[in-house]
Amino acid sequence: MKKIQIAALGLLLVAAFSCKQTKKEEKTEEAVATYSIVEDSTDVRFTAYKTTDKVPVGGTFQEVELTYNAGETPVETLNGLEFTIPVSSLFTNDPTKTRDPKIIEFFFEKMAETQSITGRFAFKDDKSCTVKLSMNGVSAELPMEYEITDDNHVNFSGVMDLKQWNALDALASLNEACKILHTGSDGVSKTWEDVAIEGSVLLEQK
Repeated sequence: MKKIQIAALGLLLVAAFSCKQTKKEEKTEEAVATYSIVEDSTDVRFTAYKTTDKVPVGGTFQEVELTYNAGETPVETLNGLEFTIPVSSLFTNDPTKTRDPKIIEFFFEKMAETQSITGRFAFKDDKSCTVKLSMNGVSAELPMEYEITDDNHVNFSGVMDLKQWNALDALASLNEACKILHTGSDGVSKTWEDVAIEGSVLLEQK
């Protein structure tokens, strides 16, 4: 009888320890903070260039849709992030309100499947990442540098070569439509194929 009591007591202790350990592990798991992107904090900007003097023309996209999974670190959250940018949300702050419609009609609408620009982030190390960017029916990698500030802003920068997306015909179309405006003092009309890309998001920890 005594042996049975000792055995029963042992089983109770094991069960109690197991329950405590499980609860402790569950509590630890619940306590892990995750990072997410602050809604409406996304900013996507570009700088294109015209004339042989390479005069910059800046713009932004006012709509960006994001899909991602919250992670335990900023990089874990951003790695695999997917985005969709409707080209109709283009905005260059042109007071004449003629530039944006021209860019959409003579550039984006001359390409295939480009109602939206889509992409997916992949992070390599603590300073660089790539975006698999899809435009004009072509998916190609866009190398980017990034930095994370002390207040959890993540800033991206890179240079897009339109040739990688077979977009030079669309670029020529835009240059022809804007021929006079893209003509410099040397009498040459030019629209450059490299476009500087910048973006930023704000992360919050929960």
